[in-house]
Amino acid sequence: MASVEQIMKEALTLPSAARALLAEKLVESLEFDVDETLQALWTDEAKREHPSFLQRRRKSVKISKTSIFIYQ
Repeated sequence: MASVEQIMKEALTLPSAARALLAEKLVESLEFDVDETLQALWTDEAKREHPSFLQRRRKSVKISKTSIFIYQ
């Protein structure tokens, strides 16, 4: 069986559309419980903030910068 590193190395050579599909399927395969209340709050927040991003009144932050705080 191939190692995770080998699979990742091969996956990164795929065209972007194929990588996106692979990423989607991997996320779908994760088993986790969804807190419906929390999901509703995030959905409401996204709906409120989306126009600000479209009008360039807000800037997005790369996930790599935010994950530092999550894993500390």
